[in-house]
Amino acid sequence: MSTSVLVFLFALLPSIVAAEPFVPHDNDQVLERLPFVPGDSSIRALRVRRAALASDPRNIDLAIEAATDYISTGRITGDPRFYGYAQAALDPWWTSADAPTQILVLRADVKQASHDFHGALRDLNLAIEKEPDNLNAVLTRAIVLQVQGRFGEAQNDCARLLDAARRAPLLQLTATTCAASVASFSGGATRSFDILNTALQRASVADVQGRDWALTTLADIAARLGRARVADRFFRAALTIEQDAWLLSAYADFLLAQGRPQEVIELLRDKTDVDTLLLLLTLAEQELDAPSLVEHVELLRDRFAASRLRNDQRHLREEARFTLHILDRPKPALQLARANWHVQHEPEDARILLQAALAADRFKPAEPVLAFLEHSRLEDVRLERLTGRVRAAIVQ
Repeated sequence: MSTSVLVFLFALLPSIVAAEPFVPHDNDQVLERLPFVPGDSSIRALRVRRAALASDPRNIDLAIEAATDYISTGRITGDPRFYGYAQAALDPWWTSADAPTQILVLRADVKQASHDFHGALRDLNLAIEKEPDNLNAVLTRAIVLQVQGRFGEAQNDCARLLDAARRAPLLQLTATTCAASVASFSGGATRSFDILNTALQRASVADVQGRDWALTTLADIAARLGRARVADRFFRAALTIEQDAWLLSAYADFLLAQGRPQEVIELLRDKTDVDTLLLLLTLAEQELDAPSLVEHVELLRDRFAASRLRNDQRHLREEARFTLHILDRPKPALQLARANWHVQHEPEDARILLQAALAADRFKPAEPVLAFLEHSRLEDVRLERLTGRVRAAIVQ
């Protein structure tokens, strides 16, 4: 593994070592609240802005404002329609290589949400070429590269953020989270957790978004290291700040892995509009043979069929899980998991492919995943158990 990011992280230690590492004291500790209720004044404001933009579609300032708000709302709610609204707002500049940098970054956000990672990277590369100090573009590119498993390149972008944080202290938590997240996927999970934990304790309470990302990253690292109690506390702390769809999904998946399906049902029972959350709810209902299981299985079946008709590739991982764990069809699940692996390389992507390979008794498709995990030195206790089972099956 390249050690550049960890070197930068160690360089930050003199400014943060005085603090005691932060762990929320209990599951109910409130750090900060950022309320959002779909249908509230935020949504009404979006509708007003959309109407204004419709009457003046080439007003670039209004388009940037609208697209930014749509993307933020889409991230919180998990509703893909808001990314569609953002794309519509950016339509006059959607294919232009000469678009302003802000437009390029917003385009990349929309493309990333639809899993067009190559398109997102093209726009981000253009943006950074035009404006090398655009830290938003650098951060977004680091995130996309991490999702693709291109950790060395992501490390380079996080290092740029860490360098900028030396001159802009308010950037320090975001930059440290970026670097710690990437390093945690490439052999440095324990050290990255400790450094980020300490940085969070020293961070400004006013940096709500930075704290939210740091808490979620710490929860994820702790879960992968097998520190379930610590992970649970960080997940719960993050949920007091903002209950966005990604965080709800990550926590529900963690709860399922811990054998706590009833808590998943309580967390997600009213969130069936988001496909990923509906899948996790259905998996929990399957564990408990809940009365709503049949209804939700059929709803998922219909939604995945509709996605295939639209050639929508966003939920290949979720469809693979549905096909394997709900429908018990290992071979089609393996095909879906392989298609998904071509697009993204997160631990969850590796996990479903290895699970499907074991269930289908077909191990050739698992070889690229095993090679990736060995090369990256990704630390994940659930994946370690799975890889052990796959390797044992291969040699039999």
